[in-house]
Amino acid sequence: MGHREDLLEGAKRCLLEKGYARTTARDIVAASGANLASIGYHYGSKDALMRQAVIASSEEWGASMAEAPAATEGTRTSADPLERFAETWDRVLQHIATEPEFIAAQVEVLGLLPRDEGLREAIGAVLPEGGEGLVAIFEGVPDTEVDAEAARVVGSFYQALLTGLMVQSLVTPDALPTGHDLAAALRRVTSGQVL
Repeated sequence: MGHREDLLEGAKRCLLEKGYARTTARDIVAASGANLASIGYHYGSKDALMRQAVIASSEEWGASMAEAPAATEGTRTSADPLERFAETWDRVLQHIATEPEFIAAQVEVLGLLPRDEGLREAIGAVLPEGGEGLVAIFEGVPDTEVDAEAARVVGSFYQALLTGLMVQSLVTPDALPTGHDLAAALRRVTSGQVL
């Protein structure tokens, strides 16, 4: 790897270990083995590098979630949509439970968005792609089969649930709903059926 890649890897490590706001340029240099001047040369600023680290970490986390068992391309775990919804959420919730440092970093970043326009713009630029990826995971199809409207509407729904569950996992990790709980809630909301 070159300095650019080393810096990004170092920034991703710092994001998990120290958080977004507490990471300094010197922390990144220490974690990457690169020199201080290379941050400006390759990324323009420490903030730009950290924004890239947030996006790269999120993309890697999403990719690892998509590669989880029973989430391979074209494989649907159940023919029943609510059962598939429940099974997929169970996998996502397991993923959340095993990576609390990543979840904490993501939630921290969400709190910074109202005051950091550059961060908000960077995340806003990749948000539609994230929605598309979530639809693909939940429907068991390749990203290329997700149309723009499904990515916008259904992807936003999954993103809202995912964000809420991430926050909940930090506040009450032992009281998270299961995938079947979420499916039961969805059934009640859409049909009025009592649990």
